[in-house]
Amino acid sequence: MRMRQSMAQLEREIEPEAVLACVRREQLRRTAMKRTRQRRRAQIERGQKLRFLLLQLSILLTVVIVTVLMFETLAWLMG
Repeated sequence: MRMRQSMAQLEREIEPEAVLACVRREQLRRTAMKRTRQRRRAQIERGQKLRFLLLQLSILLTVVIVTVLMFETLAWLMG
């Protein structure tokens, strides 16, 4: 009888710790998922910035080439 009582008492003492451990694990899991999402979002944003920069450079290069060729053609026609 005494052993059963001490086992029940031990279980009652351990139960809050087990609940806290479970809550802590869940918090850690959520935190890890949040960090993963933030890293992924930052990685995507870096790629988008690079692609946008390349788009701007290609548009600028196209404008310069077209302008130079247009004036070269105009000079050739007038000359």
